[in-house]
Amino acid sequence: MTDPARTVLAGLDADRPALEDLYKDLHRHPELGLREHRTAKKAADALRACGYDVTEGIGGTGVIGVLRNGDGPVVMARADMDALPVREETGLPYASTVTVPDGNGGEQPVMHACGHDVHVTGLIGCARLMARGRDAWSGTFVALFQPSEENGDGAAAMIDDGLTDKAPRPDVVLAQHVLPYPAGYVGTRPGSFLSAADSLRVTVHGRGSHGSMPQAAVDPVVMAAMIVVRLQTVVARELAATTPAVVTVGSIHAGSSPNVIPDRAVIELNVRTYDDATRGQVLDAIERIVRAECEASRAPREPEFERTTSFPPTVNDEEPTRRVADAFGAYFGDDAHTVELQTASEDLSEIPQAFGVPFTYWAIGGIDPERYAEAARKGTVSQDIPVNHSATFAPVVQPTLDTGVSAMVVAALAWLGG
Repeated sequence: MTDPARTVLAGLDADRPALEDLYKDLHRHPELGLREHRTAKKAADALRACGYDVTEGIGGTGVIGVLRNGDGPVVMARADMDALPVREETGLPYASTVTVPDGNGGEQPVMHACGHDVHVTGLIGCARLMARGRDAWSGTFVALFQPSEENGDGAAAMIDDGLTDKAPRPDVVLAQHVLPYPAGYVGTRPGSFLSAADSLRVTVHGRGSHGSMPQAAVDPVVMAAMIVVRLQTVVARELAATTPAVVTVGSIHAGSSPNVIPDRAVIELNVRTYDDATRGQVLDAIERIVRAECEASRAPREPEFERTTSFPPTVNDEEPTRRVADAFGAYFGDDAHTVELQTASEDLSEIPQAFGVPFTYWAIGGIDPERYAEAARKGTVSQDIPVNHSATFAPVVQPTLDTGVSAMVVAALAWLGG
């Protein structure tokens, strides 16, 4: 019996040069969330060129392309398009030099520091091959290009703009992410894969004074410092050792002069958890600690709490994940793995939730295999291998792109290939 995946992927050799050029072009021209106009047009034009019914501007810059090919399941594959406010330091000949206004009269550098250019290229490559290989499959393939994943509001924007009415209801939603593993690697994981993420801005109030007269002050800097120290005990002393969670204080702002005690301090922190119970427990503990330290310091006002971003956990459905894992094992052989639990976060799951359907999300590697192997041999992977959001994160072109295209085709055909 002919293998549908190998039949469809037989066209990859011919497409490879154009896909590599597309990837470098996207990397050179990154766009921030909800501003992905150029990237969205590239995706829409590519889909139309191979016969998809295309809808643009969903949730601002979102794009869907629908390819109907007879009776059968409906498979939706998603790629996120946005970049990050990072100045690229890779030294690549196609490195980004893009800057955009930062709203304060300055310029903000922009870089594809998370690999979304790989995701877009992989899905465009998959869409082209699926269109040319229609004799090998039956059903409907939907390519979805999502804006603003990094801000956690892109999936919601598409849903609020009527995504579920504008796209056929899928039987399954598929997505992938390039991570700092060797290029050629594919990794699936049933159940919990990515964490929930909640970012908070906490403002604590004191009473300002001259630095020479601290007795007249309620010092919010000391208050904030004690809060930061005490927050380290939430994971270490309030959760079981087998319960994964992360609490990170990423920013503290207070005052503007060395001899003035300010009247407030702002603490910005991030929480990563994997289930609703732990999420609630950690967030409750943070609020309890903040309020207790404010009371202990005789703060004149109650602290203020603002949730600035919130991502749901990514919990892969068991059956579709098993199906994709089996397909990857058959196609990729020893390069197919079970990936570790990740502390990154995503808003993908909001899309299948809106449709009421299952989903699975997997990892592909993007690091030069020899470089990764050498770092692993020396035990320096965490020091020598750039990770997502780093200014030096740059997936090698190949075999990263081939793997991204192939993985999406193989996964889609696990439903559509008969």
